[in-house]
Amino acid sequence: MSKSISWRKLVQEFRALGFDGPFSGGRHLFMTRKDGLKVRIPNPHRADISQHLLAEILRQAYISIKEWEEI
Repeated sequence: MSKSISWRKLVQEFRALGFDGPFSGGRHLFMTRKDGLKVRIPNPHRADISQHLLAEILRQAYISIKEWEEI
């Protein structure tokens, strides 16, 4: 996995995995999948998303590192 990823790239990759959004919802944006899974993503005004935060987001989305890297 790369060291960090831009917010825009994160959204593009999640859309490629079948997620819709991002949608606003309180303090954080979120993306949804047709099976009802809802994953919070960081706000876009911050710096790149760190490897640690990306791993946590992927864990919550039930996406393996291998699946993420194959996109």
